[in-house]
Amino acid sequence: MAILEVNNLVKNFGSTKVLKGISFSLEEGRVLSIIGSSGSGKTTLLRCINGLETATSGKITVNDKVVFDSSITDKEALKALKGNQQNIGLVFQQFNLFPQYTALGNVTLAMKLAAKKRPDYKKNKKQILEEIDSIAKGYLDKVGLSDKMNNYPCELSGGQQQRVSIARALAMNPQILFFDEPTSALDPELTGEILKTIRQLAEDNMTMVIVTHEMNFAKDVSDEVIFMDDGVIAEQGQAQELITNPKTDRLKAFLSKISD
Repeated sequence: MAILEVNNLVKNFGSTKVLKGISFSLEEGRVLSIIGSSGSGKTTLLRCINGLETATSGKITVNDKVVFDSSITDKEALKALKGNQQNIGLVFQQFNLFPQYTALGNVTLAMKLAAKKRPDYKKNKKQILEEIDSIAKGYLDKVGLSDKMNNYPCELSGGQQQRVSIARALAMNPQILFFDEPTSALDPELTGEILKTIRQLAEDNMTMVIVTHEMNFAKDVSDEVIFMDDGVIAEQGQAQELITNPKTDRLKAFLSKISD
């Protein structure tokens, strides 16, 4: 059963059509990589699914819960759709860590803000905060940073900062984790540690959507690949087959430039 369904998604910026009717689905526990040239609409697609941009039209469903439907205009109904976005996690290109918080503080921040809304927060504050710290430490350990939890972002390498951002996203227990070019802001020697972390998540059957320019990584870790070109899905298929034996001339040209 599909955990993510995107139906005829359109996004316009003024008169510029960036997404021109995108439709695809993703099964739970599967990894989908989205590839394509800069300007093809990859990041805009991720931002629309995550609610950072509002699509012009279409529908997005996550685990049978609608997170966007252009036909819905009622304010209360729209507010409910925003709540469904909590099923989604996003790891940004530029880490987006708060410099004034330690690695542990960055991972716990959103959880602690959410905990304050719990009816039993005041009564059980100490226990709740201890549980949050324990969860955060577990995820920092999962990404190999148990020895850096008290370090501030300025004391961490770019790869370590990105792993903190991955731990932060995981700590919110998303049903789908999205990555927007997770290695683009890193020096080449730091890229490997991030790709290793994502591979481990794939082995744990984490459902993921990854926008990437790392073709070998996309081929090895993904179940499926979507190739976007000029706002449309130009080719889609099993990762190994699509990257090894592209069918369209446009994808062949794209892959040849990547490998040059």
